Amino acid sequence: VDLKDGRVLAQEDALRPWFPASLTKLMTTYVVFRAIEAGEIDFDSPIEMTARAAQEPPSKMGYGPGSLLSVDIAIRILMVRSANDVATAVAENIGGSEEAFVARMNAEARRLGMTGTQYANAHGLHADNQYTTARDQALLAMAIRRDFPEHAHFFSMEALSEGGNIMPNHNDLIARFVGADGMKTGYTCPSGFNLTASATRGDRTMLAVVLGAFSPDERADAAAD
Repeated sequence: VDLKDGRVLAQEDALRPWFPASLTKLMTTYVVFRAIEAGEIDFDSPIEMTARAAQEPPSKMGYGPGSLLSVDIAIRILMVRSANDVATAVAENIGGSEEAFVARMNAEARRLGMTGTQYANAHGLHADNQYTTARDQALLAMAIRRDFPEHAHFFSMEALSEGGNIMPNHNDLIARFVGADGMKTGYTCPSGFNLTASATRGDRTMLAVVLGAFSPDERADAAAD
């Protein structure tokens, strides 16, 4: 997709239902941005790790219940580390419960015209009733870039550093493809390897959505092509 005018330059099975895996966290982040815009929270607001969130399976940060981090740090962790425990903590802190937060996610999907998408959780771990399409993921990525251009830096980080450890971004294009500036990877066994990727050269920004690749290299190469 050409992000300037939303023109679809190429597509294959763009309306086929698919499991989003951690591409879900793009909508989680979009809802957070909307909450900030509405004045409910700000980037310095605390996110407390809940007992339920701490029990989520990997990928995770492993913070203990009661641990605190800011909204800003939480978003960075979601985009680079794709931590499921942080995603659930964000949902419970901002929504009051994950279920209430997921209702917000589905409301935003409907508002954006994502007619082939339904969310069941905030992290993207497999659920039979959580699905999307390549078209809908493109609509979401376009909305993020259009509505919150001031937050674009969250999606183009090559790595995070914590406690002397370097956590590289799972999006291989960020480090190797000229102009790559986002956005998110995803993987579960049922979904395969997913990627929403953006790149800017000059005044042109392109977006690619790849769902169901068989390896990280395949999804990266397909998006690069």
